[in-house]
Amino acid sequence: MDFSQEYKQKLVSADEAVKLIQSGSWVDYGWCTGTVDTLDQALAKRTDELTDVKVRGGILLKPLAIFEREDAGEHFTWNSWHMSGIERKLISRGCAYYAPIRYSELPRYYRDLDCPDDVAMFQVAPMDSHGYFNFGPNASHLGAVCETAKHIIVEVNENMPRCLGGTECGVHISDVTYIVEGTNPPIGEMGAGGPASDIDKTVAKLIVEEIPNGACLQLGIGGMPNAVGSMIAESDLKDLGVHTEMYVDAFVDIAKAGKINGSKKSIDRYRQAYAFGAGTKKMYDYMDENPELMSAPVNYTNDIRSISALDNFISINNAVDIDLYGQVNAESAGIKQISGAGGQLDFVLGAYLSNGGKSFICLSSTFKTKDGQVKSRIRPTLTEGSVVTDARPCVHYIVTEYGKVNLKGLSAWQRAEALISVAHPDFRDELIAEAEKMNIWHRSNK
Repeated sequence: MDFSQEYKQKLVSADEAVKLIQSGSWVDYGWCTGTVDTLDQALAKRTDELTDVKVRGGILLKPLAIFEREDAGEHFTWNSWHMSGIERKLISRGCAYYAPIRYSELPRYYRDLDCPDDVAMFQVAPMDSHGYFNFGPNASHLGAVCETAKHIIVEVNENMPRCLGGTECGVHISDVTYIVEGTNPPIGEMGAGGPASDIDKTVAKLIVEEIPNGACLQLGIGGMPNAVGSMIAESDLKDLGVHTEMYVDAFVDIAKAGKINGSKKSIDRYRQAYAFGAGTKKMYDYMDENPELMSAPVNYTNDIRSISALDNFISINNAVDIDLYGQVNAESAGIKQISGAGGQLDFVLGAYLSNGGKSFICLSSTFKTKDGQVKSRIRPTLTEGSVVTDARPCVHYIVTEYGKVNLKGLSAWQRAEALISVAHPDFRDELIAEAEKMNIWHRSNK
């Protein structure tokens, strides 16, 4: 069937398309690299006409036009499923709020929990011969968004890679209300945060020595997971698989080094499965039309049943800080939201259930405040208001540049001892004194 006639009928200007949005509307802006651009600029022109427009999205890679005005918060509210630095600034302006999620559940929030959109709009790859607009590296939850939205507007971007998969990786023209041909901006890039530091490399070495041949990998974003990826690419490891929430540049390096073939995966053999991706143009070029990669919805990639079905699953993620009870905070600094829970807990749980699986939470032992003070990331208790991303019974390995410890099965005093052993030496006596006050320091430790 030729869909060109239907395409012409639904093709409108961005200014015309955003007329669907009214005061009080819930509007989905897409996700990460699929966040609208031309449509955002068109909606910003209507600011004075609108109030109480509630916008959903996450991981913004560039500022939004609708929030350029100082009074933007009187017209639009941003509701983020996962924060970026841009969104943190919007929170400080009173324009944005974080929506706490367990990422694997996000599609269900749309389908079952009465969170449909009046209008959903997002960037897509050009329509294929079968009438489908591919979501690019953003399958995530967009299938559920499309099922429940009253109106769908697609913004076509010729630079969007076509990311293959099998389910919920695109929307058909028959379900689309309007088509807008955007200005084809480059796909937003997210780097790995600069070259790996010596601390990153030390932590990476401690993790890589735990990875067997045939392992299945999940990497988070940031310097340490990136350092792990670089070290794997240079290692003698072989027959690795990928099953991850976020596809990052490190996977490209590992694959091009010949370390990834997915031959040992018990599900999705020979495929690298992921829910979304954000990285550099090198990564987007690698993802485009690559049949080895499998773009899939997040309720599949992050389901602990999918993760645990894969033997020797290795999950590697970052943290902000951890307390002596073993509670991990990976998303806030006190009451200041930094990022979000994402799927970290899903992978911590799923990896431990995997036959031979391990999850690693990695962090530097210290950090510097803006005024130059050095503080420990291993704390007696989390800062008041900090969020517990991973509850203490769930945590497996904690890794700093001073070593790695397995917290599973340890009592309170054993946990305190283990965590203090990988804290910076300058803070150990202080942590011991605090542990004694908390009654979690055993006499035999002294």
